[in-house]
Amino acid sequence: SFFWNAVLPQFEVITLYGLGEKRERYGRVRLWGSLGFVGAVVLFGFLFDYISIAYLPHCLTIIIALIWLSSLCAFSQPPQSSVDIKKTFLSALKSPSVIAFLLFNFLLQLSHGPYYTFYSIYMEDLGYERSMIGVLWAVGVVAEVVLFVFMHRFLQRFSMRNIVLISLLLTSVRWLLTGAFADNWPVVILAQCLHAASFGAMHAVAIHFVHQYFPDDKQGQGQAVYSSVSFGAGGALGALLSGAVVDNFGSAVAFYLASIISAAGLMIAYLWFESSLSKKIVSIS
Repeated sequence: SFFWNAVLPQFEVITLYGLGEKRERYGRVRLWGSLGFVGAVVLFGFLFDYISIAYLPHCLTIIIALIWLSSLCAFSQPPQSSVDIKKTFLSALKSPSVIAFLLFNFLLQLSHGPYYTFYSIYMEDLGYERSMIGVLWAVGVVAEVVLFVFMHRFLQRFSMRNIVLISLLLTSVRWLLTGAFADNWPVVILAQCLHAASFGAMHAVAIHFVHQYFPDDKQGQGQAVYSSVSFGAGGALGALLSGAVVDNFGSAVAFYLASIISAAGLMIAYLWFESSLSKKIVSIS
């Protein structure tokens, strides 16, 4: 996990740099990772209905080995600057919008704690078969893929602020539906489709926000801070807290709390996030 999370933000920078003037089409590159996820959860969901789950580490080892092979390809990298990295980077972090951006993304991933940690167990306890649970995961990512296909149009038509506010609202609704109606499969399908908002739209906006408001030669640090604060701190704390809540109050309550946490992120975004700053944060010489 240490090395995996070190690679991801840098790969986002390489991807955006490689897209050149067509950076709004980031989603059409990112969707291939989502398609891989769909294939994995559906395949393994059916596979583990017939073989022991103990074989999961072996399957993951093969996939990680293939990822390593792909990393041997040559990628174009952004040019480096001799400007004081610490000074310019800290200057970029002082923006109220950047602070609000980090806070609501932290809360967003915190709210995902029960989902990423206990969703499969929660659904299995309700009587869903493992193959069906795999399909439910796939439904969420398929919705995410569809969103990525059209995300460049949304970014051209709507402000990042409006996309963030709508996405956080839908995320709150998603967790509420998951906690209250998990035994109603049509509602569960609907809730899973909202993954397009809770992850797809929010992640795409985050990648573009970092690229827009951090200096060109500080993209790596910007993406790393976003990933660390959201997926790192938010994800880890969400998993830890959701475990305590599930043990003491049950999975449904954990999703209710996730809905409240997402709503808190929505309030922060509404009050302090502004995606139309007059100009990009520039390097300080």
